[in-house]
This record gives sequence, structure tokens and C-alpha cells, in this order.
Amino acid sequence: MHVMEGFLPTPWWQIWFAISIPVIAYGIYKLNRLVNEKREILPLLAVAGAFVFVLSSLKLPSVVGSCSHPTGTGMAAIIFGPAISAVLGVIVLLYQALFLAHGGLTTLGANVFSMGIVGPVVAYLIYKAGMKANLNFFLVVFLAATLGDWATYVTTSVELALAFPDPTGGFTASFGRFATVFAVTQVPIAIMEGAITALLFKYVINVKSDILVELKVVEEAVVRKIKGVAA
Repeated sequence: MHVMEGFLPTPWWQIWFAISIPVIAYGIYKLNRLVNEKREILPLLAVAGAFVFVLSSLKLPSVVGSCSHPTGTGMAAIIFGPAISAVLGVIVLLYQALFLAHGGLTTLGANVFSMGIVGPVVAYLIYKAGMKANLNFFLVVFLAATLGDWATYVTTSVELALAFPDPTGGFTASFGRFATVFAVTQVPIAIMEGAITALLFKYVINVKSDILVELKVVEEAVVRKIKGVAA
């Protein structure tokens, strides 16, 4: 997913920056307000950021100019919402670009848009819809993280196809090729990420469920049900 430095031509890398910057600015505003109101969430925020960093650093070669890996942003999106997840995403992606040669500075806008914005938005919407439908909590978390991951790679395929349309088939043919190659590695990776995220939430529910309730991530009744089943 990390499109490498210099891979996207003008004007595409500028376009993704222009789209991503307002979202990041709003996310910084929301993050500052949340931290000022609830200082106790800082450890959980750090865990979410570390989760994004560790998972998104586990890369596998996928297509020229990019790679496949878990994203980790589903967890952050479920707990803090997509705007704050975008801020965590840009911090992680910037660090990786500067110190790990993973991604790039000119392609930061495109990488943030796919991993830090679209993926978290999809994960957040799936989670909210699943909880509203009264589905099993851990199943909903699994689906949110998995589908959020897939959405990231569909978006990356769109970005690459727009920048490099097929000479005969145009955007559609190019998108099909990029998405197909990504799918070989990303389908199983996303499923594993969904399972890991669900297990992590099981741990958080057991040790810090009060914060999740306070942040309105999950209702107290759901927590009692989960702990009752576990008992």
C-alpha cells in the first residue's frame, strides 16, 4: 500500500495531498479536544498508534511501486473515529517514509488518503452498522478491520490506475490489474488483521472496558454481556 517515493506523477501526488490535508487538520482539532477533555485516554491512544505502526511495517512485495501489509487503522477508527485515525496514520506514514524507506514524502498524501482516511472511514461505518444491527461484538470488529483493510487497497488500486491508465483499456483495465495483484496477498492478510484486532479488543474489554464505555465505543450492556459469556 505504501506507494514509493516519486512513483506518482504530477498532478496526482499533489491532488491526494490537497484532499488529505483538510481531513488531517480536522483530525488534529478533534484529537486536541479529546486529549484536553480526557487525559486518561492517552495510553489507549498510544496503543492504537503503536498497533498501526507495527502492523503497517510488516510489508510484502505486491506490485511495482507498492506493497501489501496489514494497516492496523481499523482499531483506531473503532475507538477514536476516522478523523483521529487519520492523524495517527500520517504520523506513522511520515516516520516510515523518513526512517524506514517505506513509502515516500511526495506520495504521503496518497498513502494517507488510502490507509489513513478511506480505510478508517469504511471500518468505522461497518462497526457502527454492525453494532446497530446487534451483531456479535467481536464479529463486528473482525468485519470492520478486515473490510477497512480491503478498502485501503481498493483505494490504492484506484490511485495507481488513475496515474497509470492502460493504453488500450484505460482506467478500468489498469484498476483490474492492480486490484487483482493486490488481492493475492491482501485478502489473507486482511483476514488475519481482522482476527488480531478482535483478539486485541477482547483484551481491552477485559482490562479497560470503562474507557470504551466512556468514549461511547460500546455500551455498558454489551460489556456486561461479553464478560458474562467469558465468565
